[in-house]
Amino acid sequence: MRSIGKILSSAWVLWPYYLGVVFNAVLVSVLALLTPFIIKNATDTIVAATTGEVQAADVRTHIIWLAVALLAAQFANTLFTNVGGYFGDVMAARLRQILSVRYFAKLLGMPQRYFDDQVTGTIIARLDRSITSITQALQAIANNFFPMIITMVAVLGISASYYWPLAVLLAVIIPIYMWLTSLTSKRWQKIEGKKNKEIDLAGGRFAEVVSQVKVVKSFVAEVRELATFAGRFRSTVELTKRQSSWWHLMDTLRGASMNVIFFGIYLMLFIRTLEGQFSIGDMVLLIQLVNMARMPMTMMSWVVDTTQRAIAGSKDYFKVMDRELEATVNPAIAAATGTNDVPKLVDAHVAPLSAPDTAGATPAVVFDHVDFEYSEGEPVLKDVSMRASAGEKIALVGESGGGKSTMINLLLGLYRPTSGRLQLCGHDIAEISAEELRASVGVVFQESSLFSGTVRENIAYARPDASDEEIIAVAKRANAHDFISTFPDGYDTVIGERGLRLSGGQKQRVAVARAMLKDAPILVLDEATSALDTKSEIAVQAGLEELMVGRTTIIIAHRLSTIADVDTIVTLRDGRIDEIGAPSELAASGGIYAELLELTANANETSRERLKAFGFQA
Repeated sequence: MRSIGKILSSAWVLWPYYLGVVFNAVLVSVLALLTPFIIKNATDTIVAATTGEVQAADVRTHIIWLAVALLAAQFANTLFTNVGGYFGDVMAARLRQILSVRYFAKLLGMPQRYFDDQVTGTIIARLDRSITSITQALQAIANNFFPMIITMVAVLGISASYYWPLAVLLAVIIPIYMWLTSLTSKRWQKIEGKKNKEIDLAGGRFAEVVSQVKVVKSFVAEVRELATFAGRFRSTVELTKRQSSWWHLMDTLRGASMNVIFFGIYLMLFIRTLEGQFSIGDMVLLIQLVNMARMPMTMMSWVVDTTQRAIAGSKDYFKVMDRELEATVNPAIAAATGTNDVPKLVDAHVAPLSAPDTAGATPAVVFDHVDFEYSEGEPVLKDVSMRASAGEKIALVGESGGGKSTMINLLLGLYRPTSGRLQLCGHDIAEISAEELRASVGVVFQESSLFSGTVRENIAYARPDASDEEIIAVAKRANAHDFISTFPDGYDTVIGERGLRLSGGQKQRVAVARAMLKDAPILVLDEATSALDTKSEIAVQAGLEELMVGRTTIIIAHRLSTIADVDTIVTLRDGRIDEIGAPSELAASGGIYAELLELTANANETSRERLKAFGFQA
């Protein structure tokens, strides 16, 4: 119950719903308890009339009024049961909203390292499974647990007023039931954790396969993927067999112990009534009360089952929520992960840092003796020092795994240097927010990474408040306006998930337009044309040339032709700077760039293989 308490306390903003649920539970229980007393009164009156103690005509009106009272009590019970159900349903929906938004906010505020070890589909599956189990448990508690507890307390009190041994027998059921439940719970939750792991892995793989179904089909891997997926759920079936057999064995013991105790209760009632210590009406009243107590006892098994699922599911949820956010997380995102209600978020445009004057001494980017390691003791960058002046074009060249992409990751603030300093537009990145840092760097990746929605929405992703004129202007500069205009819906064309309705070149030109609209002083081109055919590359490259105007540009290239006109080439070898210089200087230095030129000039297989090691195409 501690996990359930943690959930309720973390969403304390829902206290009006909690109060409404408890208030209705009290009303429903009181109204339910009225029924046995009305029936007792009617029973005693009818028995008295049939035995001749009173005249039937004298009590007819009284019986009619008792029937009316019974109708009113049951009608009111039905009404308030549904009112309470409404409060419970809305409370569960609000809780789902709060927990889901917090989880999403937490993920958005997580450092990049967290996602390096996660499967996207697993993250999604965990959200759905955990929050579903939590909200279902809350609904069970709201709609059943409170009325059950209140009814049990009332029944014990009334039974004790009639005959205290009766109340003792009823009370004995509770500790026996809870003790047997506690014996069940530990093993049940352990197996549930294993099931959840299998389900999360299956869900994660499912999302991966669906998102890359072309790859799956091209490698004729449908049967293998389906077999793996089915295997995960086959494992859950085997785990469920163990879990369910244990649960139902223990539930049988709980039910059997309850049946024995109720046998004693019914026997006691029958004998005391036979001996004249209870009237027929008393016996009817007490039997109804005992049955009212039995129903919650029986339902407790379901409530406990639902609650245990929530406890098992909430462990994964709170494990994520307890992780540290990245140091420079947006305050609004951090607030959305907290204990308050879901905040009203405003997507305000963050202005980039001021670009340094091209004639000034302040460089746009400075790596100052930077070291970095993804895992402790495994350095990726070692004592890297370089600077990029305002408006300068710099190409990063080196073998795959040499540290080029890592430098870009640091520049985007996805990671922080292990040691050394990284400056952007004259500011140490340790002293600015992640928002300011990322607002100052525009990126065009090798994979365009578009979202489902319209062309307009994708271009305006950098600035949602951009006008149509601004969107069209950057599309023209990116060499994208002409093909967009050929679509029947123009800029309102829906492009599908990840832009699947567009060709590779079209997607990249939309991505270039998006980067133009961002208008950041620093531009990163991460192999932006490597996946395109020659015709598409020419069209995209024209847009890139326009995008680079007036910006400090850092390029990871796949062809020497794309970096022939840069101002500076930085070569990396095993995470260290090997050479820095103009293309003409490095062409004659005998280093990595000179080697690449020589390899490109040769057309043999050995040269092509060596070029591939650098991520270059011949």
